[in-house]
Amino acid sequence: MNNNYKKNEFRPIIGIDFGTTNSAVAYIRNKKPQILESANGGRVIPSVLLIDLGDNVVVGKDALDSLVAMPDRTVAAVKRRMGSNNPIYVSGRDLLPQEVAALILKELKKSVDALFGEGEKEAVITVPAYFTDAQRRATKQAGELAGFVVERIINEPTAAALAYGLNNLKKDGHILVYDLGGGTFDVSIVELMSGILEVKASTGNNFLGGEDFDWKLVDWLANKIINMHNVDPRGDIRAKALLKKEAENIKIKLSSEETVKIIIPVVTVKDNQPIGLSTRIKRREFVNLIDDLLQETIELTKNVLKDAELSVGDIDEVLLVGGSTKIPRVYELISDLFDKNPRDGINPDEAVALGAAVQAGLKSGALPTSELIATDVAPFSMGVAVLKEWKLSRLKPGGFAVIIPKNTTIPVTRSEEFTTTYDGQTEVSIEIYQGEHEWVSNNHKLGEFLLGGIPANHVGKEIIEVKFRYNLNGILEVQAECVSTGKEMTITVQDALDRGSQKSFEESMEKIKSIYKEREEEIEDREDIIYSDEDIDDEGIDSEQSWESLIEEADTYIKQLNELKGIMEEKQQKQADKLIRRLRKAIENENDVQAKIEDIIDFIIDLTL
Repeated sequence: MNNNYKKNEFRPIIGIDFGTTNSAVAYIRNKKPQILESANGGRVIPSVLLIDLGDNVVVGKDALDSLVAMPDRTVAAVKRRMGSNNPIYVSGRDLLPQEVAALILKELKKSVDALFGEGEKEAVITVPAYFTDAQRRATKQAGELAGFVVERIINEPTAAALAYGLNNLKKDGHILVYDLGGGTFDVSIVELMSGILEVKASTGNNFLGGEDFDWKLVDWLANKIINMHNVDPRGDIRAKALLKKEAENIKIKLSSEETVKIIIPVVTVKDNQPIGLSTRIKRREFVNLIDDLLQETIELTKNVLKDAELSVGDIDEVLLVGGSTKIPRVYELISDLFDKNPRDGINPDEAVALGAAVQAGLKSGALPTSELIATDVAPFSMGVAVLKEWKLSRLKPGGFAVIIPKNTTIPVTRSEEFTTTYDGQTEVSIEIYQGEHEWVSNNHKLGEFLLGGIPANHVGKEIIEVKFRYNLNGILEVQAECVSTGKEMTITVQDALDRGSQKSFEESMEKIKSIYKEREEEIEDREDIIYSDEDIDDEGIDSEQSWESLIEEADTYIKQLNELKGIMEEKQQKQADKLIRRLRKAIENENDVQAKIEDIIDFIIDLTL
């Protein structure tokens, strides 16, 4: 690949809302985000996969319609299983959650290819703000397996706020984004200040959403049949799927009707006789079934206000995002809590995808970066395992020492000093965790490494400095250094593009290829694709202009760093000079410029804190 590639390449970039129930794609057209309709004309498609009797991959409405007839060949709500290593059995195959997700995302890519033509496409994919590291990495991998170059993962409430912020650049105030989707709940508080959008706090529950409401209705319907016929239909896989589909329809109808009549001619069979159901349900009965779950979302909303150190009166706008916010009871609860009605005019099914497109537009240059700037926060606390006081001052291993607290604005660099724990200790294990519990056994392990070469000394005499750097691309870099010797070790433990292992990624890719019965080029060969002027849509980005903008941005930060040298200590000045040299070398080689700019941004933020 020649050195002119970075300047001359063009790669369309789009935003994807990969949802539990539905998914959508958006892109920037005439400096505005726009939903990209699927081949069948829908603005969103059901996130359902079917591998039919002919081993054809079917995604969307047709797959959704097959849930009852072919439940063993159909998968829905896979988003809830992201990050798990437990395979999903479908049509005689064991597929990992990210592989199922990739097959769904491949359907979305068809619409993108139809608009932009064949070739590589970059994507910004949204996830719940409370997704763990493993869930985020699985989502990234799904996008790559589907054929996208996944540029960034962003939080869904942040994306919705971006869509709002683009149309309200001159407004200032605090916005609360209440995001209740098909499988997850998130709530975030964002401050908008003349085009600067800063996330103040986020929280949520990855297993609370419309799916849970559906299953409450399934249980209600099943109990009706049990009481009338003394048979539990949930033991029949097809009957259970039928009740689930009926529950979804009931839930939707109850958003506009006070009472819904339910007629299901055949649910299951008992003693060779068909068992059906005819009944009614009132909206207040449905609300009673799900009210404990809705109250949990209200408690989480109160918690995020507390985390942001704000009161309900400090919130200027409330945005309702996610299909489950169409339930009237949600509107009532939010209106009562904030003593104001949520903002109208926002499509809860499309806001997240539109916001993802805004992020894509900011990255690509299709939208002016000077008009809207967004920051986000770390969704979980991150730290290391330490000895901790326990029961009458005894020290017990497995305590959690937080280095980057939850809701810290990113990018961020933080460090803490620790000491050796016994005489003659010459190495120390650095175990990295993510979570909020004081004991690491209740948190999520991200990785570990061993720092050796520590001089043998008395307990507590050798100091180990542990530094965490968490940047905008979702990468956590951990460095440990023995202060007395300067010996250090660095590990990247949370890489948004990490695939666990190249071997497992290739195995997943081969599995997907075999399902489609086609041989595609290896993913590594995609680097050789060069786009000509004819490949570029009129709405696309002038890549030369994007490169010039990047160089202009680099020059701005070099100038800013030089101006700040007057307040730096000698050691900081040397580090600043090193960062400037690295950035200039990156520009010269036309490689990794954005990463070097972000290093300087991290340094400036640390300097000014």
